[in-house]
Amino acid sequence: MKTVLDVTGKSQFEQDIDKRFRPSACGPVTAHVILGYHFPHNMHAVNDLYRLLGSTKIGLFTWRFIRNMKKLLGQEWTVEKCTIDEVIHEIDNGRPVAAKFDKWFTFRWRGKFAFDYHWVPVVGYEKKGDELFLIVHDNGGRNRDSQLRTISYGNNRSILTFVKIKK
Repeated sequence: MKTVLDVTGKSQFEQDIDKRFRPSACGPVTAHVILGYHFPHNMHAVNDLYRLLGSTKIGLFTWRFIRNMKKLLGQEWTVEKCTIDEVIHEIDNGRPVAAKFDKWFTFRWRGKFAFDYHWVPVVGYEKKGDELFLIVHDNGGRNRDSQLRTISYGNNRSILTFVKIKK
């Protein structure tokens, strides 16, 4: 079974993003993509989100992402950590979820993961037998647009944190 939402990705290395922000803009880009899904005609620029969310050169902390997205969206919105079961529920109900891969602050330095430290929008999932795969926009690379990637949840679960954003 495979479910994928129609979400437009964005590269964190696009020309409209400040050069100084690009290496650590994955959190703001993830927020931008998810906000663009919910508000197609009323979007904040990534450079503005970088500042509004409190991003730094070493990235965007989960607690700061949640706190500042709540401020940005208001009381009508829920922005909070969630489980993998809630991720599936959110996708099934047409809502992308933010995911943070973080091997550094989870002290899993030697593991082989899809990303070492990176925020991405989860836009779908696929179940193959007993395995679960997440479908994410990877937020691009230098000279490369964002693309959909299928990533094993099982291989990355120890370094993943999810944040649901819903009204």
